[in-house]
Amino acid sequence: MHKLRFFLLLTALAVLVPVATLLLGAAPATAAEDPGGGRVVRVGTEGTYPPFTFEDPDTGDLTGYDVDVVKAVAKEAGWQLRFATSPFDAIFGSLDSGRIDVVANQITINPEREARYRFSQPYTYSRGVIVTAADDDSITTLADLKGKTTAQSETSNWSQVAKDAGAKVENVEQFSQAATLLAQGRVDAIVNDNIAVLDYLETSGSDEVKIAGYAGDDVGEQALTFRKDGAQLQREADRALEQLRSDGTLERLSEKYFGTDVSSEASTEIDLQGDRQRSTWEVVRGAAGPMLWGAVKGTVPLTVISFALGLALALVVALGRLSSSPLASVPARVFVSVIRGTPLLVQLFIVFFGLGQIGLKLDPFVAATVAFSLNVAGYSAEIIRGAILSVPRGQFEAASSIGMDRRLTMRRIVLPQAARIAVPPLGNTLLSLIKDTSLAAVVLVPELFRAAVSAASTSFEYLPLYLLAALYYWIICFLVSLAQEPLERRLGRYVA
Repeated sequence: MHKLRFFLLLTALAVLVPVATLLLGAAPATAAEDPGGGRVVRVGTEGTYPPFTFEDPDTGDLTGYDVDVVKAVAKEAGWQLRFATSPFDAIFGSLDSGRIDVVANQITINPEREARYRFSQPYTYSRGVIVTAADDDSITTLADLKGKTTAQSETSNWSQVAKDAGAKVENVEQFSQAATLLAQGRVDAIVNDNIAVLDYLETSGSDEVKIAGYAGDDVGEQALTFRKDGAQLQREADRALEQLRSDGTLERLSEKYFGTDVSSEASTEIDLQGDRQRSTWEVVRGAAGPMLWGAVKGTVPLTVISFALGLALALVVALGRLSSSPLASVPARVFVSVIRGTPLLVQLFIVFFGLGQIGLKLDPFVAATVAFSLNVAGYSAEIIRGAILSVPRGQFEAASSIGMDRRLTMRRIVLPQAARIAVPPLGNTLLSLIKDTSLAAVVLVPELFRAAVSAASTSFEYLPLYLLAALYYWIICFLVSLAQEPLERRLGRYVA
């Protein structure tokens, strides 16, 4: 009875926590008036693309040229900003689904994007360059890229430029990752804008790659991006940018980050002045705290809630699979087949992005909880069903002989014994869930792995930071494994 009460309490908490998160944390569907005055405008930005948008490694605050520009625009337009960081490839999906109102992330204006979105007047001008390994002199023009392999962000304008030149494109999320692939000899070149490249060279101090030539003569224009229904916000942004240009604010922000005025088309050549490069130990020490906090506020709660909800649903599905009624067994069988036959990442994207397109816009934490809970249920249902079937048939017959009905037999006789049998495989499911929560980073959940990616993208220390993330995951899994053995011993008393 004590065990049953504990299970019911845990299930109730698991249901109430995500519901409260949804009610209290979900953003409104459209820009709205803030009680403190001013219109609330939600800004989508990558947060891992220095010097345009990144988290300060010392303070953890979101900063960068694009962030400062949109803040200045907001001050002129009377907006109240709410920032939402996201991988670049997910930003446009967030804009389309109404989770954000404007993108401030060095979005280059091109015909394809103009057909789908609205753009403010440009606030940055850049020119494309070709980057190669330092010892490679075979690629200096776009024509030389034919048959070669480049590393690009899939949705960036430069990705299409490389494809049009005849290159095979490998997709990455950040320029620093592309530069790493190039330095390791895994790709032949990168096409990107000169500002991002020069910033990388100055910040990283790398002498393994170089600017080998220009990617054409066209000058790129970057602007704030809105949905087609955001005409009012676009007009307000244009008026603000005009004022910021005339009073010199844009020029001052450009000089602050780049040492030249990139807000003017007259200058597309810049000389960045980088800060002192931090040592590996300084980078790891600075990232250890944010990564630990990401585990505490993201990874662990997401795991606990998802596993509790998943187990509750798995028990229902398992009993449905065992039912003699097709109305219960067929839906349960289909559910298990669908969950186990589709990738977890696809399930996560369906819940977060897919449901958003039909009006069901879940908070990132809630969306991740739903996806992980369903995934746990699909796999755990078969574990529980197998555990129930492994209880000797004589146990059912003995219970029946003393007058117990089927429900009481399951609760008092079968499930306690099945629980002991199911604990080891369910423990494996829990350990897998802990590691799978790293996928929540792609749907904006601030968890452990996302903190590691953010730190690596600004410091370029991939190996030590990802090893530190692996260490954190291992520690969590090790502690869970230690708790499993005494639980098995305690449940062993129910086994005949």
